[in-house]
Amino acid sequence: MSEQLITRQDDNGLCILSLNRPDVLNALSPNLFVELRGHLEDLAQCSDDIGCVILRGEGRSFSAGNDLNAIQAGERAPDPHYQAETLEAIEALPQPVIAVVQGHCYTGSLELVLACDLLIAGESAKFADTHGKWGMSPTWGMSQRLPRRVGLVTAKELMFSGRVVGGAEAVSIGLANRCVADDELLTTAVDMARGFLANSWFTLRMDKTLVNGGLNHTLQQGLRFERETSPGAGPDMAQRLGGFGKKS
Repeated sequence: MSEQLITRQDDNGLCILSLNRPDVLNALSPNLFVELRGHLEDLAQCSDDIGCVILRGEGRSFSAGNDLNAIQAGERAPDPHYQAETLEAIEALPQPVIAVVQGHCYTGSLELVLACDLLIAGESAKFADTHGKWGMSPTWGMSQRLPRRVGLVTAKELMFSGRVVGGAEAVSIGLANRCVADDELLTTAVDMARGFLANSWFTLRMDKTLVNGGLNHTLQQGLRFERETSPGAGPDMAQRLGGFGKKS
């Protein structure tokens, strides 16, 4: 049996997906994307059992980026926009997705984490958009997601220069939520996820739907979108209110 390119661990409502090619710094091969898409399609259908997802990489780097060697060797995705659509599938998951980054996170892998809702960086993290180094232009969403995450002028400067951003700077520009020691990365992410899971999963799903959906509108349109889309009270509201003020 061939080695899994993506490993999955489910534990009491939390799913941890790990890029599992540490020998090549988790380079993003077409076959890796096929495995990732399979997990995403399953997660989209089991939001009653999985309430939060962590995406991480095995070894010393999250991912060095697109696997050019695999492409040169003839490995191909099922269709030309498969990778970009896989990132859209991450964004469309009903569950919050937390990216955990140590070491390299360059270009395609930066586009991958930008599709996640939140990001925890290790002190060793190195983020960069190196499209310009290779004479390439983005097709997986960099030009749209990076400005929305860090602001227009910062995104342009990072894209034009290709410079490397460390974990602490990633927090200061809004790319990451936190920067912690590498040996605390997974524990920090799991603690964050468990905090989310203690709240209503219904609310988690609706928060993500409303925030992401609202970004496609002007403010006034977004306010109307919230009113028209939000169901308000969830199925667990009565139970949660019934426990208000009671001792655990």
